[in-house]
Amino acid sequence: MPTIEEILRVEQIETDIYRGPSYPSVLRRTFGGQVAGQALVAATRTVPAEYGVHSLHGYFLRPGDPDKPTVFLVDRIRDGRSFVTRRVTGVQNGEAIFSMSASFHIGSDEGIEHQDRMPPVVAPDTLLDRREAESESNRKLFAEWDNFDIRIVPRDQMQLSDYFAAQQRVWFRYRHRLPDDHVSHVCVLAYMSDMTLLGSASSVHRDERVQSASLDHAMWFLRPFRADEWLLYDQTSPSAGHGRALTQGRLFDQRGRMVAAVVQEGLARIISDPDVQGIPMRTDES
Repeated sequence: MPTIEEILRVEQIETDIYRGPSYPSVLRRTFGGQVAGQALVAATRTVPAEYGVHSLHGYFLRPGDPDKPTVFLVDRIRDGRSFVTRRVTGVQNGEAIFSMSASFHIGSDEGIEHQDRMPPVVAPDTLLDRREAESESNRKLFAEWDNFDIRIVPRDQMQLSDYFAAQQRVWFRYRHRLPDDHVSHVCVLAYMSDMTLLGSASSVHRDERVQSASLDHAMWFLRPFRADEWLLYDQTSPSAGHGRALTQGRLFDQRGRMVAAVVQEGLARIISDPDVQGIPMRTDES
């Protein structure tokens, strides 16, 4: 099982051209978080250290081959005094599989400050480690992320709101100590943010067989954090229809600080043919 440092160790092969490694996978397509994380690493390599990434917007254009490396082409769109913008294209077999814009902001700016409150939630150490997943399908799925401690809050232990159509909460962290530089934690969180989020759409469609895949993904990094410490992923799916599901997540550290926000739309196509193998969006056995 590769470490996240190995997964995100992109290699520079020419000016503004990088290559992300591939590793054996049980998935039939390259995991979206891996592509997004590697693309963000490539972008940060071209930006001065005094600028930190504050947002990214990515589109998954084609399914990647998990057995092949991905080449990332970085375009230096803008270098301003306060903001820097990069565009990154991930390529396999001469075709774009991923496109991302990332914006970086100088760290010395000051302004107003407020945030939403963290929702009430049970502590992560009261929940089962996903290594003890109840079903064989879940064990196989989460074995891909064995270096991540992922603990989904059972629905009967959640305070649900009548105003949200679908809700899910997940505690997660990287199991091993990461470097202290903030860039490492941001890139690891970009990888982690694709985990379980589409599953929030299935919390009210628990028996459907669904073909699912990430279509686009946007993140905003709000406050410093560590990805090797517990983060609460408070997820909702405000709408699903026409074979797609919109999902969104807020990330809080254990002190209640909102450290990041995510919005993702994904494929959520019902499979009616019993001979077609589906990818279950459900990730919770409660």
